[in-house]
Amino acid sequence: MNKLSVFEGRNIRKVWHNEEWWFSVIDVVAILTDQSDYLTARKYWNKLSQRLREEGSEAVTNCHQLKLTAEDGKLRETDCANTEILFRLIQSIPSSKAEPFKLWLAKTGYERIQEIENPELGQNRIKQYYELKGYPKDWVDKRLRGIAIRQELTEEWKQRDVGTEKEFAILTNEISKATFGKTVDEYKDFKGLSKKNQNLRDNMNDLELIFTMLGEKASTEITKNKNAQGFDECKVSAQKGGKIAQNALKELEQETGKAIVSQENDVHLKNKKRMLEDT
Repeated sequence: MNKLSVFEGRNIRKVWHNEEWWFSVIDVVAILTDQSDYLTARKYWNKLSQRLREEGSEAVTNCHQLKLTAEDGKLRETDCANTEILFRLIQSIPSSKAEPFKLWLAKTGYERIQEIENPELGQNRIKQYYELKGYPKDWVDKRLRGIAIRQELTEEWKQRDVGTEKEFAILTNEISKATFGKTVDEYKDFKGLSKKNQNLRDNMNDLELIFTMLGEKASTEITKNKNAQGFDECKVSAQKGGKIAQNALKELEQETGKAIVSQENDVHLKNKKRMLEDT
């Protein structure tokens, strides 16, 4: 989902990533510094990001390189920031447009603020998003439940001194490898997915989602029960949680004679929905 937002007649590219909008940092910098030339804005951002890194700011570190449509019409990796990170970056750019931009950004993120206050609104938005993309209703229900279980697990990790995205990724890989015998990237390769731009869980069938949920829910419960603290102890809990899911997966495979791990992706899932609608 690549779209444009407009501030005072200037386009700001944005992309849907990790359940929220991420905006092109260079587009924002160009507006705040009154630059019409993309290369000049990029040079300004390069110098600013270097200074912020030297000052120990996490704002630059938390930016993601995501693919956005460039002037030549091609998708190119671009530094992107969510609403929270942009607010922090704006503080570092002296500009008469800073305050109006903050108001615009706050208005743009108003729906997200409403969803924080009323999580049911957020669930409804995500449900509509997947249904519009053509996923079957019963799959969407499982996907939403999986999101809730994932959030519970990451909140538990945060409370136990596991805070960086790199640590989250390592622990997630431990659960995935213990459950399915593949890391997230290996699983994406198996399904023929782009490592950076396609979400693995959006390309899982029902059973893959169910066993993903089981591995993460088991990891959460073990983490709580053992009162795991820090990355290393949480890693052990993640491995044990994934192992529980693996045992259940193997037992089902033995009973049915069918492999759970599948090369199916979102194309197959949406085609199944169409076939059901046609019958």
